[in-house]
Amino acid sequence: MLVDFDTLPEESRVWIYQANRSLTEDEIGEITSKLEMFIEAWTAHGKDLQAGFKIVYKRFIILALNQNLNMATGCSIDASVHFIQELEKEYNVDLMDKMNVSFKQGEFIAYKPLMDFKTMAKNKSVSKNTIVFNNLVTNIAEFKENWEVPASESWHSRFIK
Repeated sequence: MLVDFDTLPEESRVWIYQANRSLTEDEIGEITSKLEMFIEAWTAHGKDLQAGFKIVYKRFIILALNQNLNMATGCSIDASVHFIQELEKEYNVDLMDKMNVSFKQGEFIAYKPLMDFKTMAKNKSVSKNTIVFNNLVTNIAEFKENWEVPASESWHSRFIK
């Protein structure tokens, strides 16, 4: 059951998929329609799942699930991963690689392999004040408070002296 992302409870589980490139307006429109259809049909053991989504900065797909209503199961999570993998194929975009880092450079969203980010930190091209995206947040409350933060307040801090 599709609901507005912003109406979901703070403890709703989130999954964040970062794209390795900016999505075009046309792609965002198509992906939005596909997400709406997927969520409308998304179930766990035959029970509707109350979920919503956001596409942020033309780069991030954030999927949220109200687990107070019905919990995600292995099969329902597998279905969402399969759906994301289909988007990857259809739009020739990487959404699942967790070994990459997204961060802000002014208003631009940079996307780098983790090794490149480590090198940039060593060379002081990024600092503890660089705004990074902590895609390890697990619920909406964390997403609101700890997703877009200075590197010093994220797991990225281990690379910055």
